[in-house]
Amino acid sequence: MIRPFITIIVFIAAWWAVTAFTSIPPFMLPAPGAVAQTLYQQAPYLAANAGVTLGEILLGLLVGTVLGGLAALGIAASATLQRWLWPILVLSQAIPVFALAPLLVLWLGFGIGSKVAMAVLVIFFPVTANFLDGLRRTESGWLDLAHTMNGSRLHILLNLRLPAALPAFASGLRVATAVAPIGAILGEWVGASSGLGYVMINANARIQTALMFAALVILAAMTITLYVAVDALLRRLLTWAPGG
Repeated sequence: MIRPFITIIVFIAAWWAVTAFTSIPPFMLPAPGAVAQTLYQQAPYLAANAGVTLGEILLGLLVGTVLGGLAALGIAASATLQRWLWPILVLSQAIPVFALAPLLVLWLGFGIGSKVAMAVLVIFFPVTANFLDGLRRTESGWLDLAHTMNGSRLHILLNLRLPAALPAFASGLRVATAVAPIGAILGEWVGASSGLGYVMINANARIQTALMFAALVILAAMTITLYVAVDALLRRLLTWAPGG
């Protein structure tokens, strides 16, 4: 528990030393004290925009996880669906997500819809791929026993393969939690009227570097907190799984 705080303290000390003992101008790298002052002075403004971004992340995480889970179950249950859907999923990863952001804003507008869609695109594949891998790696001995007992494909999927794949699904969800903010922020950068990404873009245009760093600090703290919360919840729910 202490090591992360030591790492943060060392990082801040190194950051302060660079700003104090070099000639880097503040508009390129503000001092930690200037960022802390901005956090205090702009707290209401930053909190309101952080709430917008957090809502986009949570909604995108929910929708992406549900869609990814359903896609993995469908591919595992149907060979026909696997032949048609899996190549599309792989092909979708060949298109950079940030290249789709302008199109999503054009189609869905500047509201929350385009940001949630971006978050869904970012997390959909990790959830689907991890969950599907878990479904495919069910212990062969268990499957042989289920077939011996005349278990149907649906019963085997729901009562055997699904529980066995939950640890892999949890791994995909952890990855999704860590990368979901990327989609929301990218969407806000392309076009938004609120959110931390909107704050960063406007601060950059006005060369308010300390405000940019303050928004970045809040985003990092929010992402870490969300990841720790999801990880703790998954460990509590999957106490029977190897590694918790």
